[in-house]
Amino acid sequence: MKTLTLHESADIVIKDGKILDIGKDKKSEYFGKTVVCRGKVALPGFINTHTHAAMTLLRGYGSDNPLKVWLEEYIWPAEGKFVSYEFVYDGTQIAAYEMLRAGTTTFVDMYFYENAVADVIKKIGIRGILSTGILDFPTPGAKTPDEGIKKTVEFIEEYQNHPYVIPAIGPHAPYTCSPDTLKKAFDVSEKYDVLFHIHVAETEFELKTTVERYGKTPVKHLDAVGVLSERTLAAHMVYPTAEEIEILAKKSVKVSHCPESNLKLASGVAPVPEMIKAGVTVSVGTDGTASNDDLDIIGEISTAAKLHKGVKKDPTVVNAKEALLMATRWAAEAVRMSDRIGSLEAGKYADIVLIDFSQPHLNPVYDPYTQIVYSSKGCDVDTVIVGGDIKMLNKEMLVIDKDEILEKAKIWEEKIKEIKK
Repeated sequence: MKTLTLHESADIVIKDGKILDIGKDKKSEYFGKTVVCRGKVALPGFINTHTHAAMTLLRGYGSDNPLKVWLEEYIWPAEGKFVSYEFVYDGTQIAAYEMLRAGTTTFVDMYFYENAVADVIKKIGIRGILSTGILDFPTPGAKTPDEGIKKTVEFIEEYQNHPYVIPAIGPHAPYTCSPDTLKKAFDVSEKYDVLFHIHVAETEFELKTTVERYGKTPVKHLDAVGVLSERTLAAHMVYPTAEEIEILAKKSVKVSHCPESNLKLASGVAPVPEMIKAGVTVSVGTDGTASNDDLDIIGEISTAAKLHKGVKKDPTVVNAKEALLMATRWAAEAVRMSDRIGSLEAGKYADIVLIDFSQPHLNPVYDPYTQIVYSSKGCDVDTVIVGGDIKMLNKEMLVIDKDEILEKAKIWEEKIKEIKK
C-alpha cells in the first residue's frame, strides 16, 4: 500500500488549474487570492468509479422488490418510455449537484445519451469518464451493438482531448454482450487508449447464465475472449473465484466495489479483502441511485470498511486508510488517471475537497483517517474545487441552481408516477 501523506497546517498553492506547491508556510512565497481553510481538512477530490448518473430520476422507484421484479416491472418500463436527451440531462444535473455537494470531483458513468452527460459536465466543470452502455439488443442509444460501438467511436473522437469529458467504452456485461461484441469494444479501447468499463460477476443469475452459455465463469470467460487488461474496469465483482482473483491481479484488471447497491439488491458481498491481498486495485462506486439511493462516496467507503469487518469477523480488514484509498489514489489508478488526480501533489489537477472538522461529531481527533471514514458524512464537505475553480464554498453551491433541479425532479416524478396508474 502506498503510504498516505499527512501535512499539518499546510498551504496549497494553485496555479493554472494545478497544484503548484504544498507544504507549511508556503503562502508567504506566493501572491494571489486566498481561501482560508482553518479548522478544515483538505483531501483530493473523491472519485466515484461506477455510476449511472441519470438514474437519479428513478431514485427509490420500485424499491424493496426482488431484482427481476424491480427491473422488469419498474426500471425497464420507465426507461423504455422516458429515456431521452432531456431525461439524461436533467437526471445528470441532479447527480452532479449531489456528487459535488458530497465531495466527488470525478465520476465514471455508463448509461445512454452520454452526449447529454457531456453537456452537463461542460456546463459545471466536474470530471466525467463517460461510456454509453452497449448491449446485443436494442437500447435507447442504439438498435444494434455495432451501432453502439460506432457512436462510441464518434464520441471518443469528439472528446479525446477534453480536460473534463473523458471518453470510455462500455459493453454492459458478459451475459448481455456476445464475445464478438466484447472483442470489438475492446479493440476500440486499445486503439483509442480508453477505459473498458463493464459489469462483471454482479449476481448469481449472471454467474449461472454465463456458465450455461459459455461453459466458464464470467472472469474466465472474459479472459478467454481476451478483454482483460490494465484498461479494464470491472464493476461489482461479487462472485469471482479464488482462481479468478489471481487472473484479475495478473491481468491488472481494476475493480469498482459497489457495496450499498449490492446490499440493497441482495446481490451479495464482493470478496474485497481477498482481492486487495492478491494485489487487485479495488476502488469504490455508488452505482445508480435507483439501486443505492444516494451518491455519497464517504458513506460508501464507510459501508465498505464496516461491511467486510462484519463478514470476515476481523476488525483489521479494509481499514480506514484502505477505505479512503478506494475513493482517491486507488480510484485514480482504476481510471488510469493517477498521474493527474487522486492525491494532493504538485503537478496534479487542483481537485480538492475541504471537510469542516469544527463540529462535535468529528471531535476529538486522534486519527484524521479514522474520523473521515467512520465519523464524517457527505454533508460535512464544506468546499469543493475542481481544476482550481471553486464549485462550492462554505457549503454554498456556485455552479448549479438548486431550485431549478428540484423543479425538474418534481416534473419527472409526476411523469413517472403515471406509469403505474
